[in-house]
Amino acid sequence: MEQIPLEHILLLSAALFSLGILAVITKRHAVVVLMGIELIFNAANLNLVAFSRYDPSLLQGQLFSLFVIVVAAAEAAVALAIVLRVYQHFKTANLSEIVSEENR
Repeated sequence: MEQIPLEHILLLSAALFSLGILAVITKRHAVVVLMGIELIFNAANLNLVAFSRYDPSLLQGQLFSLFVIVVAAAEAAVALAIVLRVYQHFKTANLSEIVSEENR
């Protein structure tokens, strides 16, 4: 079975990371920003698994990737609960409007 070259996996990971950063920086809707953060986490996981695959004696990359997945799931649940409460209070999920409302 032929393996995918490490460079291709790293390029995919860099693209995911860049899209995540772009979403976090440019978008103002809280849920879209959270999705960008999840893309960043997934790019890091892809790097961890790729590097551990090309060094079979090390499984720490895969184990750490599982840990990151668990933490990301907990982070998503807590963050979405916070977004829901903020929406109930401010009647918007737009981060710019929430910040301007707080400064008044």
